[in-house]
Amino acid sequence: MPKEVQRISVTKNFFAGGVGGVCLVFAGHPLDTIKVRMQTQPKPAPGQLPLYSGTFDCFRKTFVKEGIRGLYKGMAAPILGVTPMYAICFFGFGLGKKLQQKNPDDILTYPQLFAAGMLSGVFTTVIMAPGERIKCLLQIQATSGATKYAGPIDCAKQLYQEAGIRGIYKGTVLTLMRDVPASGMYFMTYEWLKNVLTPEGRSPGDLSIPRVLFAGGMAGVFNWAVAIPPDVLKSRFQTAPAGKYPNGFRDVLRELIREEGMASLYKGFTAVMLRAFPANAACFLGFEVAMKFLNWLAPNL
Repeated sequence: MPKEVQRISVTKNFFAGGVGGVCLVFAGHPLDTIKVRMQTQPKPAPGQLPLYSGTFDCFRKTFVKEGIRGLYKGMAAPILGVTPMYAICFFGFGLGKKLQQKNPDDILTYPQLFAAGMLSGVFTTVIMAPGERIKCLLQIQATSGATKYAGPIDCAKQLYQEAGIRGIYKGTVLTLMRDVPASGMYFMTYEWLKNVLTPEGRSPGDLSIPRVLFAGGMAGVFNWAVAIPPDVLKSRFQTAPAGKYPNGFRDVLRELIREEGMASLYKGFTAVMLRAFPANAACFLGFEVAMKFLNWLAPNL
């Protein structure tokens, strides 16, 4: 049973979540670039080798051809969106917990924590869907040989000119399909591991840095174990030419399974898992440090 000893502050969750999100992007963006390029690389013609033979080959070719900046392609979009996005994410989780409490000191069960996490996934989609669309387009344009977008603002402007707000929010349903269950797993796993790692008689809020890093990193791994298949579909759909998939994700799913089999739903698995642990360890460490600072600064908030 979870041990929740500190009252929930939705406001503090909001600000500390923003700090955690910035930490996540800086730690994890290079492998996110590799993941998207692996997921969206074109199917090779008969007799030809694929553009990337695997995660490490993609990393090597990107680094050799484009340098360290190539690994951080498209980072401006998530950096611009990540502070409010993770602030809203942790706000949604805090709100989801508060809504299920009859009294401020009630201890939540793990299914309740899962439900609160799912609410956070709904909250973040408003920012996540356009941010992911822009990020994916910027990440893959370097491999196409043509530069269509000068940056995230130019990308958003062109998408709006071509298809209106629908063009910017293309892939929203798939983002929801990915983030709602995955966010539930994310937060529930983190709270569970915090409780498991807390010594008897101590508070989960007093965990050492290595234990916070481990709990956060493993929460990221569990999150992506749930999220990878819809993430593959989302990346394909968001980077496809207009009109290619008239029936949405169902067309993407049929095409992938027909041409590349069920294993294609786990494209980029290695890059995702290599990224998941350090990025989310950094995220939750940033969140916990910010939360401690806020508790010191405004203990009654």
